[in-house]
Amino acid sequence: MDFIHDTLINWFAENRRDLPWRHNPTPYQVWLSEIILQQTRVNQGWDYYLRFVEKWPTVNDLANATEEEVLKMWQGLGYYSRARNLHQCAKQIVEQHGGQFPADFEKLKQLKGIGDYTAAAIASIAFDLPHAVVDGNVYRVLSRLFDIDTPININEGQTVFAKIADDLINREQPGLHNQAMMEFGALQCTPKNPNCLLCPLQAQCLAFANQTVMQRPVKLQKLKVTTRHFNYLVFRMEGNVYLHKRSGNDIWKNLYDFPCIESENPMTVEEVIASEKFKQLIENKSFTIIKTSPTFTHKLTHRTIIAQFIEIKLEEKLLRIETNDLFLARETDLGNFPIPRLIDLYLNN
Repeated sequence: MDFIHDTLINWFAENRRDLPWRHNPTPYQVWLSEIILQQTRVNQGWDYYLRFVEKWPTVNDLANATEEEVLKMWQGLGYYSRARNLHQCAKQIVEQHGGQFPADFEKLKQLKGIGDYTAAAIASIAFDLPHAVVDGNVYRVLSRLFDIDTPININEGQTVFAKIADDLINREQPGLHNQAMMEFGALQCTPKNPNCLLCPLQAQCLAFANQTVMQRPVKLQKLKVTTRHFNYLVFRMEGNVYLHKRSGNDIWKNLYDFPCIESENPMTVEEVIASEKFKQLIENKSFTIIKTSPTFTHKLTHRTIIAQFIEIKLEEKLLRIETNDLFLARETDLGNFPIPRLIDLYLNN
């Protein structure tokens, strides 16, 4: 074990990327970078991280922001529950811990949006506590190094890998070890075309010896992806457009889009206009179809959204549907609202 973690740390010293959150790894910066990089590539998350720390340099600053400001800053990263949890977590830290991250693994896990992985990253990198991180990169490195065929996305697999990672961690330099392990998976032991011939751990790698490198890690089949059809109604009137604030537990909570008629199957414009939902919205008022957009396909983790945007000119307001969640906004002000990537694609098409 000593040889493995010594090799990893030496490799890291020579190959580490110069990332902004490594310059001064405070608890706030470690936490912020880890939340941003969940489900996000480093080259995409880099600019978001810099914008966040420039606008909100401390956790207190972030806690004082509004949720809408945070969602707007997050726009384009997807998985918006991360942004809402980020904001709520900042408020927790200020209200319950005086603006200081607790230097305790279990207390960190009690904060909104912080699980085992993020708590281990903060605890080890910011506080030098011996808690091993286990992310996608670590799963891959460990599964190949020890040629483990237990699936990583079942409880048994997660328990097995957590135990191995904990046994392997360098307890004198846990933060450095964890960063080295994750970086090794990101740059050396990659999902495709890993550089096995020049790997410093080749002699210790059981998957290399058994020729199972590309079969590791094992992951059970993903959940079935469902398809949803969104027929957006872009009601325009004298430089204004009706906006809809999404709520409930559906996708894009608290982001803004347009009134929408969802259907199980694709609908023509004529079918949309003839539907009861459209008649309820339009209230027998006169309207003119301006144009219909091309079809947009937007893929999420377990859903594929197929959307069309029907632009409609109105002569008078739809008073019955004006609520806190559905209102008129100036078209020139649309850039001020946090919107899903799908809406952004349409607006910039």
